[in-house]
Amino acid sequence: MSVPIFYYQALAAVLFALGVLGVLTRRNVIVIFMSIELMLNAANLSLVAFSRLWGSIDGQVFVFMVMVVAAVEVAVGLAIVISLVRNRDTVNIEDTSLLRW
Repeated sequence: MSVPIFYYQALAAVLFALGVLGVLTRRNVIVIFMSIELMLNAANLSLVAFSRLWGSIDGQVFVFMVMVVAAVEVAVGLAIVISLVRNRDTVNIEDTSLLRW
């Protein structure tokens, strides 16, 4: 009674598409970072689903690496957002010009 792999992949595709849509349409830096996290989690779901299908642990190891990259991305992104707010008083991406001070 397991769930077919197609459902996992369909959910991962929908989550990834929502993440891409958020990156392309939003102007708030924080929302853009959240959309990138959504795309990374969609990739994680896909990796875990295939790992379960093939009975291997390799996909779960890659998920751990993706989670490490996501944590680093959050730390660097938060530092950029804090710097942006301190210097420009905004998180709107259009109000920045290549982060020149």
